[in-house]
Amino acid sequence: MRKPIQILVIPYRKNTKLNCIEYCLFLREDLNVWQGIAGGVEDYETVEQSARREMFEESNIPYNSNLIKLSSFVSMPSINISGTKWGKEIYIVKEYSFGVCADDTEIIISDEHKIFKWVDYSEATKLLKWDSNKNALWELNERLIKNGY
Repeated sequence: MRKPIQILVIPYRKNTKLNCIEYCLFLREDLNVWQGIAGGVEDYETVEQSARREMFEESNIPYNSNLIKLSSFVSMPSINISGTKWGKEIYIVKEYSFGVCADDTEIIISDEHKIFKWVDYSEATKLLKWDSNKNALWELNERLIKNGY
């Protein structure tokens, strides 16, 4: 069973040849939209444990990778969550966001996605569909720049 909580994880890496930060986006198989890694929190998991599990399942990013908990947070209608039903009593689902360093990771996607691509911040904001993903990306990008990544 799943808690009415979602996670979003945006992988990033430093492209030293282009001297920029790149973000990994995934094209969903079922909705045909670009997004970060997204998934649900199982009853036995914390939000961070779920983020680590989802990033490994959907992209092969190791559990022990450097995860940044973002302040970006959204509440969304439960009917907007693909493939999950909580019953009539759950109307709103919370989504927590993270960034994860994937500098040395070979991305291997799950069947949930058609393809993935590494793009700079400008391109990522054009590709992402949902405002929650764009807000989390903005915060992650600002944090990385201010911390000299």
